[in-house]
Amino acid sequence: MTNIAYQGEIRFSRYLDAAGQPVTELPGWAESPEILVEYYRQMTLARQFDTKAIALQRTGQLGTYPSLLGSEAIDIPTASLMHGEDVLIPYYRNHAMQVMRGSDWRDVLLYWGGDERGSANPAQRQDLPNCVPIATQCLHACGVATAFRIRGEKRVAVTLCGDGATSKGDFLEALNVAGTWQLPLVFIVNNNQWAISVPRAMQCGAPTLAQKAIGAGIRGEQVDGNDVIAVHEAVALALERARGGKGPSLIEAISYRLSDHTTADDATRYRSGDELKAGWEQEPVKRLRNYLHGRGWWNEDLEQAWQTEVSKRIQQAVDDYLATPVDDPGAMFDHLYAELPPQLVAQRERVCARAETRRQQRQG
Repeated sequence: MTNIAYQGEIRFSRYLDAAGQPVTELPGWAESPEILVEYYRQMTLARQFDTKAIALQRTGQLGTYPSLLGSEAIDIPTASLMHGEDVLIPYYRNHAMQVMRGSDWRDVLLYWGGDERGSANPAQRQDLPNCVPIATQCLHACGVATAFRIRGEKRVAVTLCGDGATSKGDFLEALNVAGTWQLPLVFIVNNNQWAISVPRAMQCGAPTLAQKAIGAGIRGEQVDGNDVIAVHEAVALALERARGGKGPSLIEAISYRLSDHTTADDATRYRSGDELKAGWEQEPVKRLRNYLHGRGWWNEDLEQAWQTEVSKRIQQAVDDYLATPVDDPGAMFDHLYAELPPQLVAQRERVCARAETRRQQRQG
């Protein structure tokens, strides 16, 4: 005799097609302009900042930079829906989320300019800094969520990663402990189809990445990550469940990486122009703009006025970044230990002495 031990499903959600036309009945909140217009403003601000940051890198004024191009509809509603007391555990493309939760665009530039003070804005509250190692932030998120659970706090940890991170043991271990302990945690996977030069099809044989949640005993779903309404609905439900003690969720947001992996990458070496063109046809900013125009909630006058404001904000952030004095080189030692070991004390002294010598030589 054979019985079915388990049977599950992964739901896929979409409200707007690539042209910004509704494909199903919209949720009530999307029938009025306030939320969606603000999403559009934040998405266009993030995109224009991204363009400026890449230009700074190309002219030697910024270090290696990971573009967020194509992920705006994932990050913006997620940051907006989180409560102030929740904790964001980001990966390296979540600049827009960090700014919406209290950081400044100058902080983003400082960090990618090699200055760790970009991760030290008090306005970040308890949000964690950027995580560049792949998938390790998922385990950090489990630790944060465990603290919430032990304390009985109605707070949620939110962590994001790319599709490549789901192939790492760290990610699977995090899913396992989150499911076992029923942690107040939301995992969001930005499935942008490329893990540097490795396409999604070569990373995992399963038809969805969201179904990895099934093995951990947690709720998983897939959404159109270029559709800000679909992302809003999925994230809102996941946050509500986590805050209400119903455990973690995994959201796979289908998007496309419209940029190189970072400014140190050249995607033309492994990705066809036709594929990139198809990705641009699905992109989130134009999709939302078309919907807003169709409803009469946005027009060219509003667009021009907002783009002027965006340019001012970004230029102010750039000016503030470039005007920031270089930090004392000894600062790289200052937060490693409560008390520096003797060998690092000696290293710090040598570094500071050399820096002082160079300073005096420049002045002389």
